[in-house]
Amino acid sequence: MIAYLLLSVFPAALLIAAANDVYEFKIPNWISIVLICVYPLAGLAVGASYDVVGEGVLIGAAALALGFALFAFKIVGGGDAKLFAATAPWLGLASLGVFLINTAMAGLVLAIVMGMFRKFPLLPVYAHAPWLIRLHERKKDLPYAVAIAAGGLLSFSQTPYFQLVIGG
Repeated sequence: MIAYLLLSVFPAALLIAAANDVYEFKIPNWISIVLICVYPLAGLAVGASYDVVGEGVLIGAAALALGFALFAFKIVGGGDAKLFAATAPWLGLASLGVFLINTAMAGLVLAIVMGMFRKFPLLPVYAHAPWLIRLHERKKDLPYAVAIAAGGLLSFSQTPYFQLVIGG
C-alpha cells in the first residue's frame, strides 16, 4: 500500500506543476523538491535495487546540468529545468527516450494550441478568469510544464518503479 502511495506522488506532482504553470507561469520549487525527496523512498518501497536508484540519481544530475545550460541560453525557464531534472530520475534509462519523445510531441501540440488560442482576440468572458488573459497575452511564453507532465504521464507505465510494482 505504501508503494502505491509513494508512486502516486509522481503523477500528482506533475499534474500540479502543469496546472500551476498554466495558471501563473510558475512552477513552485516545492514540487521539484518533493519529487526528488520521494524518489529514493519510492524505490525502497517498491524494492528497487541500489543500481536502479543510483541510475536515476545520475540521470537526474545529467538532466539538471542540461537544464541549467538550456536556462542559461534562455531556451527554457528555470522552473521547467528543475521540473525536468526532478522528473528524470523516476524514468530510468530505459524509458528516458520515450519520455523525451512524448515530451517533445506534447510540446509541439502545446505550441500549436497556444498559437491558435493567441490568434483569437481577447473575449470579454476572460475578465472572469485573469489567468486566461495572462495565457493569451504572454505570446513568447509557453507553460512547458504541461508538456513535461504529459511526457511523464505517458511514460510512467514504462518506468522501473512502475514495472517493479506491476511485475511484483
